[in-house]
Amino acid sequence: MERRSFLKATAVATLATGVAAAGSVKAQDKKFTIALIPGLTTDAFYITMRKGAEAAAKAVGAQLVFQGAPDFNPVTQVPVLDAVIAKKPDAILIAPTDKDQLIQPLKKAFDAGIPVITVDTFIGTGVYQTGAGDADFPLAYIASDNLLGGAIAARALAKAVGEKGKVYVSNVKPGISTTDQREQGFKDEMKKYPNITVLETQYNDDDANKAASQLQAVYARNSDLDGVFGANLFSALGAANGVQQAGQTGKIRVVAFDAPTTIIDNINSGLVDLAIAQHPAEIGYYGVMSAYAHLTGNSIPTAIGTGFTVIDKSNVTDKNVAKFIYSD
Repeated sequence: MERRSFLKATAVATLATGVAAAGSVKAQDKKFTIALIPGLTTDAFYITMRKGAEAAAKAVGAQLVFQGAPDFNPVTQVPVLDAVIAKKPDAILIAPTDKDQLIQPLKKAFDAGIPVITVDTFIGTGVYQTGAGDADFPLAYIASDNLLGGAIAARALAKAVGEKGKVYVSNVKPGISTTDQREQGFKDEMKKYPNITVLETQYNDDDANKAASQLQAVYARNSDLDGVFGANLFSALGAANGVQQAGQTGKIRVVAFDAPTTIIDNINSGLVDLAIAQHPAEIGYYGVMSAYAHLTGNSIPTAIGTGFTVIDKSNVTDKNVAKFIYSD
């Protein structure tokens, strides 16, 4: 198991202090409404994030509104955001579906006096409250360390293929902060393995079926393909299905980012070598706690890191590991 946090200890201490202080303030009569807008509503990652957010909302007596689009796309997310802004919640937590295209839509919330916190993904550079640039207005960014996650994926895949051969990244599309970073971390780490060739990235638009077809197409062009890194849940599921459909289970090695319930069977069957599970429930929990702390007059960190857990055949049955597999 490998976990990573940036400013996590500080964040936990700050939020605990803030919530305790808030609870002692008699003037806290208002029941705050906090909106959570996920990247998409059907992804087990965001379903799990919602559960963490609901637990935090219950703990502080806030109302959580969960509203999102069925696909990971700024075209469908922006109308949802506009509808949420119109309802005037006390704070918005959002996983922006594009780091550039969501800047101005989120600025509308900020200009309306609604505090914004980004979760999982970010806008601009993800570095907020600096006074620089047009995307530094969110209060905080709460997520796992995606560069490190990509590097861990690269090391795992390099080991699985014997540090030689051909591999590629199955990714969503350019412009998504988290998956961009995972790909970058993967490619940077792979430079340490001179006998491994990283082929052109395949972008699947968050469509598992497309990712499966792309795997088979890459394999058709490269019969000596050795491995693939699925940079998010649907990329990983699709790539694994593509390997299975090509009859290459155990020959083309798969490292998956994210851990849906199906990952257990995939790891046990050898279809997936390793999965990197984020902790979306923590992201949702800290998101609500951060919003609540801010709304009750307390300062919060601008960056809060949550951990992740590496799952493979050696620990997939461990109950302390299994709890990090996402809800569906």
